[in-house]
Amino acid sequence: MTYLDPYAALIRSCLPDEAEPPKGSAALFRIYAVLLRAKGEHVTDEDVHDAWSAWMQTVNDAHEALVPFHDLDPATRAFDAPYTEAIRAAARELKNGPDH
Repeated sequence: MTYLDPYAALIRSCLPDEAEPPKGSAALFRIYAVLLRAKGEHVTDEDVHDAWSAWMQTVNDAHEALVPFHDLDPATRAFDAPYTEAIRAAARELKNGPDH
């Protein structure tokens, strides 16, 4: 475990119940933890897609969604939104503390 893992766990805890992270995605959430530390509440869906793409390239380099965010159809783009919101929520929690 490294210093990134608590951030990754916080992001995971901020996901809505309907979000279904892929199995074996600990490394993906560590990349999301980097986004949390680097961009915080300013993270975008495109940032999240880029992070997912970097991770997916190690899992399945032929995945059909391994294209720039703007080339995705709206339905596929929507898959990134819950993760973006979870990173933003984690940033707010870190900023304000868990009791706010």
